Amino acid sequence: MPREKYLKLGELLIREGLIKEAQLEKAINLQKQEGGRLGEILVALGMVKEEQMVAVLGRQLGIPYFSLGTGMLKPALDQELDKVITNDFALKNFVLPLSRTLKSLTVAMSDPLDLILIDNLKKLTGCDINPVIATKADIIKAIEEFYGKSTIFKEAIQASYERGPAVVAEEIEADEELSLDKLIARAEEAPVVKLVDLIIRQAINERASDIHVEPFREKISLRYRIDGKLYEIPPPAKHLHLPIISRIKILAKLDIAEKRLPQDGGFLVKIEDRPIDLRVSTIPTIYGEKIVLRILDRSQVILDLGRLGFDSRQLEQFRSIINSPYGLIFITGPTGSGKTTTLYSILSEINNPSKNILTIEDPIEYKLEGINQVQIKPEIGLTFASALRSFLRQDPDVMLVGEVRDLETAEICIRSALTGHLVLSTLHTNDAASAINRLVDIGVEPYLLTPSLIAIASQRLIRRLCPECKEAYEPTPEQLGGVKIKTDLIYRPKGCAKCNQIGYSGRSCIAEIVLINDQIRDLISQRAASYKIKQAAKAAGMQTLYESALKNVESGVTSLEEALSVTLEWGG
Repeated sequence: MPREKYLKLGELLIREGLIKEAQLEKAINLQKQEGGRLGEILVALGMVKEEQMVAVLGRQLGIPYFSLGTGMLKPALDQELDKVITNDFALKNFVLPLSRTLKSLTVAMSDPLDLILIDNLKKLTGCDINPVIATKADIIKAIEEFYGKSTIFKEAIQASYERGPAVVAEEIEADEELSLDKLIARAEEAPVVKLVDLIIRQAINERASDIHVEPFREKISLRYRIDGKLYEIPPPAKHLHLPIISRIKILAKLDIAEKRLPQDGGFLVKIEDRPIDLRVSTIPTIYGEKIVLRILDRSQVILDLGRLGFDSRQLEQFRSIINSPYGLIFITGPTGSGKTTTLYSILSEINNPSKNILTIEDPIEYKLEGINQVQIKPEIGLTFASALRSFLRQDPDVMLVGEVRDLETAEICIRSALTGHLVLSTLHTNDAASAINRLVDIGVEPYLLTPSLIAIASQRLIRRLCPECKEAYEPTPEQLGGVKIKTDLIYRPKGCAKCNQIGYSGRSCIAEIVLINDQIRDLISQRAASYKIKQAAKAAGMQTLYESALKNVESGVTSLEEALSVTLEWGG
C-alpha cells in the first residue's frame, strides 16, 4: 500500500481521537524497520482495537463494515453458499460469503485490498466480488457458526433419508405397534436426540417464534414461523416422525403413549447461557400427531413501551391512561398481535416500590421483577374469577388479568376498577370499538361500563423492512390502488444476507386507541353499534389501525403491501 494511504489512515485515526500523533509516528517508524501494514502494527501495539481499525479503514476505502454484534455477518441460508466457497478456503483466507445474485457475490474480507485474493474468488465462484470489511476474529466466529450450522443440520437431515425404501416402509408399519419401551428407546437414540436439538437450535438462531412438525401420507413437513410468517425448512425422513415426536414429548414430560388426545407441556433449554422456554402442544391428525413448539426467548423481548413501535401521539396517550389512579383498560387484537408484550411493557413502566401490582395469567410468559404473578389452575379451582376475588384482599394498586373470558371475570374487573384500582386486561376483538359490544354481549350492563372504562387499544404487528437492504421507489397509481400516501417515495423489501433474503427483520406495533369520553359513554348507555362508537372516536381524533399502518409506510418502517395485508380488512 502506498505511503500516502498510510498517512490518510493515520490522519483519520487521529481525527477520530483513537490515537495520538506520537503513537502514529512510532508505528510508522516500526513499519519502516520491519515492514507490514500500518493498521496491523497499530493493533499489535495495542494502540487501537481491531474493530475500531477496521471500521475506520472501511470508511477510508468506502467499503461497508460488517460485524457480528450487528448481526450483519450472517450468510443467506437458502443459497447453498457453503458450496460456493468451501469451509477450508474460507478459513485459510479469512473470507465469508454472505449473499449471491445472478452475477455478484457479497463477501466479507479481513483485507479487501488483497486484489489477488479477489481475483481468485472471482475465478472460483464465477461471480463479480462485492467486498465488505470485517475483523479476522468476527469472520472466524461467523465461519464456525455458518459452516458448522449449515453443514451439521443438512447432514443430519440427509442422513435421515439414507435407509432403503423397503426398510423405511417396514419401520413405518412397525411404528404403529411399537411398545412403550421401544418408543422410549427409539426417541433416545443418538441421531434422533441430535436431530431434535438441531431443529430447535436452528429455529432459535433464525429468530423463529414457533416450530411446526406435521405428518402427511408420504412425508413430514417442518416449518418455522419468523416475524409472523411460516417458512418451509428441509424436513427429515418420514420414518423419523414418531421418534421425533416422542423425543419432544419426553422433554416436555408428556405421555408418549397417548396419541389420541391433544396434550400441552413445556421445557427449558439454555443456549449460550440464554434461558429459553419452549411450550409444546400436540394434536392428533389422520396421519399421526402434529406438534408445535412455541419459543419464548426472553433475551429477544423488549419490555419498553417506547420501543414497541407506537407513534409519539399514541405513546403520549398510553402514558396518560396507564398512570390513572383507577379505571379499566383493555388491549384487544387477535392471537399473536403482541397484546401480552404491550401489557408487560406497561407494567414495567409503572412498576415501582410504591405500587402493589398483581397479575393472574394463563400462561405466565415472562417473569417480572417486583410484580406478584399468579398462574391459573382450573383443575384445583384457581380461575381468573377466584383469583381476582382474593386479589381484592391483597391491598392492590394495579391488577392485570390475562384475558376476560366470561361474565364473572368481566364483572369483577369492572367492580375492581370502580373501587379504586387500575385494571388491565385483554379481549379478542378485531378493533377497539368492538370490545364494548363484546362486553355487552356477554352480559355486562352498560351502567357498569360507563363509569369504569377509561380506554381500549387495539393493536397488530407489522413486519419491519430490513434497514440494510430496503429500497426506495416511486409507486405508480396502479401500485397504490387508490391508497393515499403523503410522500413521493416509499420502500419495498429486497433481501440481503442480514435478513436471510426475506426483506424484513423484526416487527413493530400499530394501534388505534379509543379514549372513553362523554359522547362515547352516552353511546354505551344507548347500546349503540360499534361503528357509531368508532365514528365518535375518530371525530375525537382517534388514529385507526389503517392510518397507523400507512404512517409506518410513509416513514419507511414497512412496505405498502405489508401494511395493507395486516390492516385493509379492518381499515375503515
